[in-house]
Amino acid sequence: MEYDREGPQLPAPRGPVSEAVGARLRGTGPLPAPETVAVTPAYGDDLQLALYQCYELHYRGFAGVCPDLEWDPDLLGVRAALERRFLAALRADTPVHESVADAVGALLVEPVHGEGVSHFLRDEGELWQLREYAAQRSLYHLKEADPHAWVLPRLWGRSKAAMAAVEFDEYGGGRADRVHARLFAGLMTDLGLDTTYGAHLDAASAECLATVNMMSLFGLHRSLRGALVGHFAAVEITSSPGSRRLAEAMRRTGAGPAAEHFYDEHVEADAVHEQIVRHEVIDGLLEQEPQLAADVVFGIDATGHLEDRFGARLLTDWRAGRSSLRTPLPAAPPPRAGSAHIS
Repeated sequence: MEYDREGPQLPAPRGPVSEAVGARLRGTGPLPAPETVAVTPAYGDDLQLALYQCYELHYRGFAGVCPDLEWDPDLLGVRAALERRFLAALRADTPVHESVADAVGALLVEPVHGEGVSHFLRDEGELWQLREYAAQRSLYHLKEADPHAWVLPRLWGRSKAAMAAVEFDEYGGGRADRVHARLFAGLMTDLGLDTTYGAHLDAASAECLATVNMMSLFGLHRSLRGALVGHFAAVEITSSPGSRRLAEAMRRTGAGPAAEHFYDEHVEADAVHEQIVRHEVIDGLLEQEPQLAADVVFGIDATGHLEDRFGARLLTDWRAGRSSLRTPLPAAPPPRAGSAHIS
């Protein structure tokens, strides 16, 4: 049996379910019992980490874990049970709009007095908070666009062509140095963070894990292709104004040129992507499969639901003067000469 030599280390368990999944991946123990999964909180650390471990087998895997476990029937059965619990919670807890037009229209409205994470970081965020934000977001951004690529074989016609065009931009338009995951690694370097894939998994909150798990959940199931398109629309439509605020936060704190560039790049690129996603990906999909409209709405609104939960966790911790991370980051490097003073 061959084992992956590369890849991130398996994370520390956060409860009996994630511990059992990790033990199965190491080959040292049985999988969790179905009754244990059935009572595990859907948004909690234990379930979200267990699900993240299952999904990561479809990306880069883990060092010391057999790659054949990606399609292990027993492990897939546990993953399905975890997914059912997570998806049921999302469907029960997400307030949904009446129509795709209403859901998209809500995304296009920027509140006059915004109170979200990007507003906080732009106006008063400190370097340690920017570092924490980047460390948690790295769980997605170091594989940026990969969860969305799963939907491409499940689309055709206008929606497929438009989705592929946006993904091509996310992957640097054919240039390795412009791949967005690599640009984010540059941002992390400016912030003095470890850029190793998966390095910050143990530090990330359950709220953060849920936002990444949702992408994989939607992307890996053909039945949820409409939800994935809705999720992608929510990301692209809201990215440009949020990225502008985060770029301003990087400039104000003197984070560094690569940190600024990552968000500046998204201000420009995602303003274009917004139009493509709205008028080609969504409209193209619904032209061919109008029955997926409710799923598109669910994908948009579930994204907002989980992002709101993650944002509330960050702001609650930061406004109380405490870290949002489960494990501390190494100390930040000293400020660059001429950079803004960080208190």
